[in-house]
Amino acid sequence: MQKIKLGRLYLVLIFVLMYAPIIYLIIFAFNQGDQMAHFTGFSLRHFREMFADHHLIRILINTFIVAFLSSILATLIGTFGALGIYQIKRPGIKNMILSLNNILMVSPDVIIGASFLILFTLGGISLGFGSVLLAHIAFSIPIVVLLVLPKLNEMDTALIRAAQDLGANSQQVLNRVVLPYIWPGVIAGFFMAITYSLDDFAVTFFVTGNGFTTLSVEIYARARHGIDLSINALSAVMFLFSLILVVIYYVITNPKYNKSGLKLRRRSAMKQRGGIQ
Repeated sequence: MQKIKLGRLYLVLIFVLMYAPIIYLIIFAFNQGDQMAHFTGFSLRHFREMFADHHLIRILINTFIVAFLSSILATLIGTFGALGIYQIKRPGIKNMILSLNNILMVSPDVIIGASFLILFTLGGISLGFGSVLLAHIAFSIPIVVLLVLPKLNEMDTALIRAAQDLGANSQQVLNRVVLPYIWPGVIAGFFMAITYSLDDFAVTFFVTGNGFTTLSVEIYARARHGIDLSINALSAVMFLFSLILVVIYYVITNPKYNKSGLKLRRRSAMKQRGGIQ
């Protein structure tokens, strides 16, 4: 009992440490004054100023466009990359490719950003929307691979053999057996890629050019000239967007709320009543 209480206390402490700064920042987004030192009254003034700042809204839209496009493309490439790694028969080659994939995960963002800058410069690629999109796709692919590959490894290969015995070709096996099974990993990879893209600063800082920037780089540039409470308002909107993403991910991946899950529950209930033998 004492261990359980200490465990709960530890969890509460961790959550307080993680969420207290965010809550503090969001509270002052509703401050009537211009400083974070004192809360002088409730106001939506900073939200109105934020939405009236067309430059900031354009950067916000650019950030979301890059995040969604890079996430979709990284999910496609990463999923098929995981399928390719899964089909490799030689353990040595498989481990080598996985190690190369993991290196990108543990490498400092500064190194990755500088590497992309050198690559784009040598390749004659102008810095801007295209370079930021390519960089975000590149550093999101390893995340998708790491989330999809475990689902492939835990899949029973008897399912594939059974489908092939029933006459399914490779495309039918992929569409009707493999992809539905690894779907939770694909969805998780997509949402993780979005969050990585939205909050990336270091890599984007190197590859963004004049005339195009993302939210993280813009916030950094503004913070150097003093904290503006419209940034707090923007952070509150982004936090709300993150919560919506979490809810969507939970609904999609929770069998309780999707069609297949309902089918499974109904089938389980029928089994318990003796409807299915």
